[in-house]
Amino acid sequence: MISQKAKYALRALLALAKTRDPNDVVMISDIAEKQRIPKKFLEQILLDLKHHGIVASRRGKAGGYMLLKRPDEITYGEVMRIVDGPLAQLPCLSKTAYRRCEDCENEAACEVRHVFARVAETTRAILDGTTLADSLTEDAAPAEGLVARTKNRFRLFAG
Repeated sequence: MISQKAKYALRALLALAKTRDPNDVVMISDIAEKQRIPKKFLEQILLDLKHHGIVASRRGKAGGYMLLKRPDEITYGEVMRIVDGPLAQLPCLSKTAYRRCEDCENEAACEVRHVFARVAETTRAILDGTTLADSLTEDAAPAEGLVARTKNRFRLFAG
């Protein structure tokens, strides 16, 4: 399940991505109000994103936040990893924080790992293949195409 922090981070970044001029700054209070995000929590989130080079801040009366990257360069996967850590549900499947499961004798023979490896692959494909810019367009074709291909490949059905 996506954390509230990740959801707020994505909504804040999408608000910044909607600015007409990429050099425009948006006041944190405006983002908090329009996106219904608690201001203090949003400050923490944006500071974390700033430390990871996603946003920049400008101080002063005309201060606020702006994106450091173009919306088509920021993926959902990148944001989720910054905010929540690894995407994989099992530590032995993480690309960024791998660690062997303590109770597992043989990863290659682990039935649970096999299923969650498919889940992790699909999740990564969708989140790493979807940018903020994709969300701002009316058709979310890149993500939908990945889901369709994944469903056929693994015979997964929503339901």
